[in-house]
Amino acid sequence: MTLYEKSVAGRSAFSFGFEEDLAGVEERVPEYAQAPMKQLPQVSELDLVRHFTSLASKNYGVDTGFYPLGSCTMKYNPKINERMAADPRLTGRHPLDSAADNQGILQMEFELKESLQEITGMDDFTLQPACGAHGELTGMLIIHAYMQDHDPKRTKVLIPDSAHGTNPASATMAGFQTVTIPSNERGSVDMDALDKLMDDTVAGIMLTNPNTVGLFEENSTQIAELVHARGGLLYYDGANLNALMGLVRPGDLGFDVVHLNLHKTFSTPHGGGGPGAAPVGVKKFLADYLPTPVVVYRDGAYVLDSDRPHTIGRMSAFYGNTAVLARAYVYIQMMGRDGLLAASHAAVINANYVKALLSPYYPPAYDRPVMHETVLSAKGYDKYGVTLLDIAKRLMDYGFHPPTIYFPHFPPYAEEVMMVEPTESESKETMDAFCDALIKISREAKENPELLLSAPHNTVVTRVNETYAARHLVTSHRDKQGT
Repeated sequence: MTLYEKSVAGRSAFSFGFEEDLAGVEERVPEYAQAPMKQLPQVSELDLVRHFTSLASKNYGVDTGFYPLGSCTMKYNPKINERMAADPRLTGRHPLDSAADNQGILQMEFELKESLQEITGMDDFTLQPACGAHGELTGMLIIHAYMQDHDPKRTKVLIPDSAHGTNPASATMAGFQTVTIPSNERGSVDMDALDKLMDDTVAGIMLTNPNTVGLFEENSTQIAELVHARGGLLYYDGANLNALMGLVRPGDLGFDVVHLNLHKTFSTPHGGGGPGAAPVGVKKFLADYLPTPVVVYRDGAYVLDSDRPHTIGRMSAFYGNTAVLARAYVYIQMMGRDGLLAASHAAVINANYVKALLSPYYPPAYDRPVMHETVLSAKGYDKYGVTLLDIAKRLMDYGFHPPTIYFPHFPPYAEEVMMVEPTESESKETMDAFCDALIKISREAKENPELLLSAPHNTVVTRVNETYAARHLVTSHRDKQGT
């Protein structure tokens, strides 16, 4: 029931300090605000509180249950990091204050930058980018500026078909033409195709590692040698670093530029469009191209350095998304080297555990060990009249949020695939329950497919006609009334 359906004329949950709030609205409220106010539901404060508390209890999030969305890293994050990000000593500072008054924040950002350099094997970092795609754009603008200075005929970027979907857009926005490299039968970059495509018009390659199907790029060092030998640079999409931190450093594999999704790997609640941060690291020869200013330590103080002769310019206002940077700083300090390594181990073990349990019922896209996530197929259930969508809907009846479905989209793995990322924060008991539910659903699909075709049955909103909903949007109470 909506608030409009609970509305009773004359009731109010607010007061402007005069007797008849709505009756006197013309005199007390600016004209432009009068119409929207008159359309508000009229409910008591108690009804209002109960309504939104009830809605909150229906919401699903990582604090209430397992969130196995592949490619998203929807993991639980320690609440202490939230408290630190909300500390008044941080939130009370203003970015226009002098550097002398913001030494604490600058120190935090400088030490975070040093930690990220150690984790990735890069030489310098900018903390300005506000999300993964923004980090990609920053990194590609750096490569574009470098090539304009050194070899302007290099106008193409190679992107594997297993890369993150935002890579082509980021490269295009940076001024490059993009060329797709196919994967081989093991889900890695096809080296023969790379060899043919890597000519003197190519500025470099964007590589997601582990890639979008959860596999470690086996040929990373060979790719680096080939691309460097022919004058190109290597960009590392580090959105999946939670499978590798402490195990492998992109800089040691030969990458020249890297971005990291702090909101996926380093403790910020992820989803809903934000908040985020995606620092970009570079090798020393590219440091002068970083966005300015960059936090440095000089003459006994932390300062914002703008002396970068080839800078691509500012990518964000002030210091970047400071609250997200603070969460990452606290996370890294609390975890330490051993803790980060343990998190990567757990992420990889969990994904392979889920793959092993479910493979007899939902065959994997590749029969090889995965990293942080696994791609499984429901192909073949169509003979029972069941689709992957039906399986996902039925999973909700067992109390689990469905994994990512019908992704990735590149052949030959585009048929009825789901991508499961259990993350490092889930327990064996949770994964067992999740896998048990999918195994039961597999049995139901064969023995009683009608259960799946009408699922979910136990949720607040049951089966939705998604095609109809997409074509007949109801975006407000007024739309529902047909006005």
